[in-house]
Amino acid sequence: MAVADSGPARPGVHIQVLNVRVLQRERNAMSTFPGLTHVAITISDPTVSVPWYTRLVGAEPVLDEDTGPFRHIVFAVGDGLLGLHVFPDGLRDTSAFHPYRRGLDHVSFGVATRADLEKWQGRLDELGIEHGEIIDAAYGSGLSFKDPDNIALEFFAPPGS
Repeated sequence: MAVADSGPARPGVHIQVLNVRVLQRERNAMSTFPGLTHVAITISDPTVSVPWYTRLVGAEPVLDEDTGPFRHIVFAVGDGLLGLHVFPDGLRDTSAFHPYRRGLDHVSFGVATRADLEKWQGRLDELGIEHGEIIDAAYGSGLSFKDPDNIALEFFAPPGS
């Protein structure tokens, strides 16, 4: 807390003066922007998407819960969570996903090196998941693919890795 000691007002008594400007600055000061904890994707058919993501992630969901307004199926991925949401009344927009519409463009999963991208390329082949080629750019390298709802996904490695 931003306080200043004004010294003894009289012998044995100290008064602390609150510095409002410093306190406001401290309250408004932000650390680095926090990382993502989870991403939730709305899916159309859990009987198709849940097995597909289970194969991709290589693990069963850590949570499958009907909350009332929606059901969410959650996978632990890296230091975060990937949620699949299903709405009991169906989708409001049944057209295919497209990154040119407002909202989500794609979800990217980080890997350490370009060599890891090559391993994932082989893994996607093993799973029968169509994908693009590894694209190298100044900002990093990516391997793109799509889920059963045509949602754009990517594995991404930092530049120079």
